Amino acid sequence: MATPDRPQITLITPPVLDLDVFPQTLARVMDGVEIACLRLSLATKDPDDIGRAADACRLVAHARDVAIVIENHALFAERHGLDGIHLTDGARSVRALRKDLGPDAIVGAYCGITRHEGMTAGEAGADYVSFGPIGDTGLGLGTQAPRDLFEWWTEMIEVPVIAEGALTRALVESFAPVSDFFAIGPEIWTAEDPLAALKSLLAPIL
Repeated sequence: MATPDRPQITLITPPVLDLDVFPQTLARVMDGVEIACLRLSLATKDPDDIGRAADACRLVAHARDVAIVIENHALFAERHGLDGIHLTDGARSVRALRKDLGPDAIVGAYCGITRHEGMTAGEAGADYVSFGPIGDTGLGLGTQAPRDLFEWWTEMIEVPVIAEGALTRALVESFAPVSDFFAIGPEIWTAEDPLAALKSLLAPIL
């Protein structure tokens, strides 16, 4: 079981889901490691595909009392009984979606490496902010969210903070004292056994 001072886990889905297989894989992972939230992060823009994925993942998550949020597609959160939304454009839409979805919905915001963006999102009503990547992705400019950003945030700001992006076991150990959550997905889904991969990644805090 999670202890109060140990980061909780947000699980991020793969961008493409095989719904004949993935729900069983997801259930196995959730039964093996305590998960606080599932983030539906899909590449498709097809409404039917998004809806089917939302329904399938919601059934698995809610059966285990795990909240489920969807990236950016606010209408699907309401239509498919999801718990909220994860915004990838920082603070820009937080205030409007908080008003639209109501006080009980989860509204989270990815704020890159920008302290100011995170503070703005928190002030606009975000339930959490996420910063990242904390690891080396080899993408974009290669800029990483430094540990001292999380250290400052946890000391100064009450809004929970998520660390994500190219996590390694060493980064989990380093960032655990200064993060409320780790968001994990791409690090495990390509493994032959995603549950074993997750347990290995989280070994420093399990």
